[in-house]
Amino acid sequence: MAAARRHKRVAASQPGFLPLKSDLDGNSSDIKRRKRVNKNKKKNWNKYSDIQDVEEFLEDVRLQEKAVGGLIAEKPDDSLFFVDTGEKDKDTQPQTTVKKGKRSKPLRIDLILRPDSLIPAPKNVLAFQQPNAKKQRRMAEKAAKLAAMGVVPRREKLLQLRRAAAASGLSDKEKPVANNNPERAFYDLWSAGAPETADPYYLEQTKKKLVKRPDRLNEKPSVLPAIEVVAPGASYNPDFFSHQDLLREAHEVEVKKLKAEEKLKRQLAVNEDIATKESNFKEQVEGLIEEGDSEPEEPEGDAEDTVIGPTATQEKKTEKERKKEKAQRIKELQTKAERQKIDKQQQLFQLRSIRSDLKKQEQRTKMRQAQRKAKQEAQKSMPRRLGRLKFQAPDLDIQLSDELAGSLRSLKPEGSILKDRFKSLQKRNLIEPRERAKFKRKYKLKYTEKRAFREIQ
Repeated sequence: MAAARRHKRVAASQPGFLPLKSDLDGNSSDIKRRKRVNKNKKKNWNKYSDIQDVEEFLEDVRLQEKAVGGLIAEKPDDSLFFVDTGEKDKDTQPQTTVKKGKRSKPLRIDLILRPDSLIPAPKNVLAFQQPNAKKQRRMAEKAAKLAAMGVVPRREKLLQLRRAAAASGLSDKEKPVANNNPERAFYDLWSAGAPETADPYYLEQTKKKLVKRPDRLNEKPSVLPAIEVVAPGASYNPDFFSHQDLLREAHEVEVKKLKAEEKLKRQLAVNEDIATKESNFKEQVEGLIEEGDSEPEEPEGDAEDTVIGPTATQEKKTEKERKKEKAQRIKELQTKAERQKIDKQQQLFQLRSIRSDLKKQEQRTKMRQAQRKAKQEAQKSMPRRLGRLKFQAPDLDIQLSDELAGSLRSLKPEGSILKDRFKSLQKRNLIEPRERAKFKRKYKLKYTEKRAFREIQ
């Protein structure tokens, strides 16, 4: 009983609390004596705990919020009290009458639907949520920070430039010519299409105008011509010296091929030392025959002279020796610093040599740039590596001196135009080098004898 009264006193003594009901301090006779139970067990906490005073306190708080809109103790005096100074003037009274002498009253349905609670409705969180709100807030903060620094975003800058270009275009545009002017330009009704007068940016975004092709795509991958003129020695009736030059060139190509084959043979050659009967027998009996009964000689000197481990312990230095070493180190550092100072002073007298070295370095740089540029120009006429295979130049179509024909009538056709064009495309970096696909059967062929053929046999 004492505990219940104490709880009520605590609830009533809360700051800012004015109860609407004055029955907190009831008679002691109304309060029944509680049963003494053990509160150490969890099952008895809610069963035998008296929280009536707390519930009454919370109910009174809810009643105040519903009726007044908050705690009465927190409300100002103007909202709770007013000064009665008599009847109000008729002029100041609001004109709420519909008919003369009668005051308008709200309908009963409006009174029923009118909320009787001053507690505001709960805020709908989902109605105020926005997708990516955190990201947009971060972007807005970053834009405000950049605007304070004077940095304009790229999209805003492009918009300003586009507006400025449109404004300048409109100002420079001439006035349209009247239809009845005989000097106006002739309009072809059957022309390919009417000129576009819309904004170029709008045309690009709506795919009505093609994007400008980059200049690098218009460059040829190779400077070689589509059709190369063969050497003069390849004619059906060539000059002697031109024919010999062509034969020499073909000879050098064949020599390179032979050298490459010989090099490959040398690398893949097997050791020519062949095993004989004697070598096989010697290998089999090796380790079975004792070469001598003499024992290995012992090394000179006693075993006691052999030192295992550290030869000697490091002796501790005296104070005098340590001071001497420290002075020596300080002297070396001073000598090194003086030497560096002298070297810096000597550099002043080497300005001419430094200037000449700089000139030589600039000349070497210019020479390397010229070499690099020449190398790049030479690579433009060379086939690049476009695939897993390297480009292999085709064999030269030549005829020996005794195979030359004296006239076009007796000339025999050599080579293939299709292969020549195919190699030309590879050489000009238009297609990658390729090789003929190898035919491979998925299933092996199966031979069977037909019944009719078997009967004939």
